[in-house]
Amino acid sequence: MRHSNMQDKISADDSEITSRFALRRNAMRFVGLSSLLAAFPVLGAETDSSPSLRTSIRALLFDVFGTVVDWRSSIIREGRLLSQQKNLRVDWEEFADSWRAGYGPAMNKVRSGELPWTDIDDLHRMILDELVVEFGLDGLSEAELDYFNRAWHRLTPWPDTVGGLHRLKSQFVIATLSNGNVSLLTNMAKHAGLPWDAVFSAELAQQYKPDQRAYLKAVELLNLEPSQVLMVAAHPGDLRAAAQAGLKTAYVYRPLEWGEERVRERNTAGEFDFDADSFLDLASQLGA
Repeated sequence: MRHSNMQDKISADDSEITSRFALRRNAMRFVGLSSLLAAFPVLGAETDSSPSLRTSIRALLFDVFGTVVDWRSSIIREGRLLSQQKNLRVDWEEFADSWRAGYGPAMNKVRSGELPWTDIDDLHRMILDELVVEFGLDGLSEAELDYFNRAWHRLTPWPDTVGGLHRLKSQFVIATLSNGNVSLLTNMAKHAGLPWDAVFSAELAQQYKPDQRAYLKAVELLNLEPSQVLMVAAHPGDLRAAAQAGLKTAYVYRPLEWGEERVRERNTAGEFDFDADSFLDLASQLGA
């Protein structure tokens, strides 16, 4: 049944294409080429709204964890280095996933008022202290734990990240908008060579995303209107919240954020203003 429906769809598409090209041939007898192309746009060409949308954008804000950097592989690498130094036997894939899994619940304690404003470095350390017991890392010194907690400052970018950011920077202001604290994001930029024009964080609004105040504080600091700012993220929930705050949105597919065994499904196309496979693809779509 699915095969039959697909054949019907292909046949219908072929019929539509054939009709459109027949109209082109007939029209060539009466109008010039420029008029013809205006009347019958090339198949697959962008609509008039796409250039106008691009030209209205002045700045791009980027989610960071998972969108800009590969946090999982980076934490696993840092853990394995620690194992070599301390002769530890730890499943670092499971450890990395557990550390990241505590991220949302920890922020929810701040959102709910159970905790006062607490930055991500401190929340990461709270989660780490629990994992130390669970994974048998209680032989580490305070200095070693502090250094390991700051592994989140040393995350590695995805292969397309730096090149894509440089292209986008040539046309737009580019900045972070992450739940990570400013010092974390600044250190990460130094470590990974990320060419930000500015570093914005939920810390500046004292509200974690997806609270709209986090997005609007960054827009305010840029002295722009929300509609002039494009939020770039690999997480649909982040983009939906940004859209509700009036920002434009760009989805970047990062299938391996949680590793090869948990490939992320791609979000349905058409929900956001732009849909890209990488930062390089996004740069091309934005004319950079």
